Amino acid sequence: MMIHIATDHAGLELKNSIKKYLIKNNYEVNDHGAHEYDALDDYPDFIFPCAKAVAEDPESRGIILGGSGQGEAMAANRIKGVRAAVFYNGPDEIIKLSREHNNANVLSLGARFMDESEIYRVIEIWLNEPFEGGRHVRRIEKLDD
Repeated sequence: MMIHIATDHAGLELKNSIKKYLIKNNYEVNDHGAHEYDALDDYPDFIFPCAKAVAEDPESRGIILGGSGQGEAMAANRIKGVRAAVFYNGPDEIIKLSREHNNANVLSLGARFMDESEIYRVIEIWLNEPFEGGRHVRRIEKLDD
């Protein structure tokens, strides 16, 4: 599975660690940046290309990061076909439901609210949780129309 990944300066170090983790676990990774620290960069410059790549390839997923992950999810969700879920700590059920009921194809993480070990655990849950389908399909279709 191809995983598209992107962040602004707030999540740069964590993005690089996640990228290494994903590659080590046999995922293909397309890194949309940021590639260097710039405190004045703007997250849409990295998030939009990442979200567009996910929308163009329904078999892929995206992982985006920011300080809270909120703005990044808002940017990603402006791209038709993207369903970004925000997670910055909380019950694992939130991550599971984002896949089971909402078929989230982008995971937006709050880099300032989680440590590396938590994030890897959450990513594994999210990548492995299937979409339940059924009654949820018509809701997803309404989002994507």
